[in-house]
Amino acid sequence: MIARFETPDEVTKFEKGRFEVVRIGGLTIGRATYEPGWRWSEHRAAAVGTASCQVEHVGLVVAGHAKVRMDDGEERDLRAGDLFYVPPGHDSWVVGDKPYVSIHLLGAADYAR
Repeated sequence: MIARFETPDEVTKFEKGRFEVVRIGGLTIGRATYEPGWRWSEHRAAAVGTASCQVEHVGLVVAGHAKVRMDDGEERDLRAGDLFYVPPGHDSWVVGDKPYVSIHLLGAADYAR
């Protein structure tokens, strides 16, 4: 089987962003695309109903730059080429004037809801 994000199984659109889901080989893989100015706490928190993102993420940054702030205050930078693990309890936002794109190998099924 071959799958492409250009024809995803599911798409969640929200202000300044979208999350596409592809299901293949028993996995649920996501692609997040966020425009400059996007911030989880401003653009997703109300829809989800939590003050911070409670989804665990493992993924790869494809393009752009984002920051993640954990609930305990620790901050991390995510840049193109970085593999990342972000546990539940965080906010994130796009840094700079270019879109941020990442592939999510863990957490995609929960994030899309």
